[in-house]
Amino acid sequence: MTDFTAPDPTDLLLHQRDARGVHRLTLNSPASFNTLSEAMLDALQKAFNAIAQDAQARVVVLAAAGKAFCAGHNLKEMRAQPELAYYQKLFAQCSRMMLSIQNLPVPVIARVQGLATAAGCQLVAQCDLAVSVDSASFGVNGIDVGLFCATPSVPLVRNMHAKQAMEMLLTGGFISAEEARSRGLVNRVCAATELDAQVDALVNAILGKPREAVRLGKALFYKQREMGVEAAYQLAGQTMACNMMDDVAQEGVQAFIDKRKPSWRA
Repeated sequence: MTDFTAPDPTDLLLHQRDARGVHRLTLNSPASFNTLSEAMLDALQKAFNAIAQDAQARVVVLAAAGKAFCAGHNLKEMRAQPELAYYQKLFAQCSRMMLSIQNLPVPVIARVQGLATAAGCQLVAQCDLAVSVDSASFGVNGIDVGLFCATPSVPLVRNMHAKQAMEMLLTGGFISAEEARSRGLVNRVCAATELDAQVDALVNAILGKPREAVRLGKALFYKQREMGVEAAYQLAGQTMACNMMDDVAQEGVQAFIDKRKPSWRA
């Protein structure tokens, strides 16, 4: 298995993994506000591919260095190559990376310590869970430079009500961390001094659950969301039936009946 324990501090993306199977990725380009340059997209893709191959992975925490979480795409790179083929390739690359987050068999938690805008806001929306400092702000403000944030709109409208998402997309207006929480973009908002503790609380809660159920549950959650209700119930029922055949579920149910802790929580 690849060793993720000692990243080079000069790397564009830092990648650490602890003995519990918790992967921590840190966007490490603070001078550029951690923009999703081609190199950053490539680094993220490689990291998610590696995590997907780690059978012992349990959780991913996606963090960032500096004042901003992520300021979206690198506009200087984009302006330097005004060709349709280049733009199509770039946005396809970004979409693959975003979908890799959803396709991972483990939950991904965004640790948001600052500004998240355009594709950076998309990155937060794409993660399964998100914890934000109370001073952070969120926006999809490509419209301010004449570019409607089309790809960020995909996860954004799957996080919040359509009219709320559309207002952000059409006006370029920013929302506060607390507004982001009330709209469903983030799960928790806290002071900067509490950020790591809040993230760790979610990590530990997930680690306390059987990996098989988490894996099945995450896959089901996203598949059924795109289905009609009848097909969604059919898939959900089949998933639960398969889940019940797992030893961990059999043990968990028996432990509940016996009024004891399941052995996998010992």
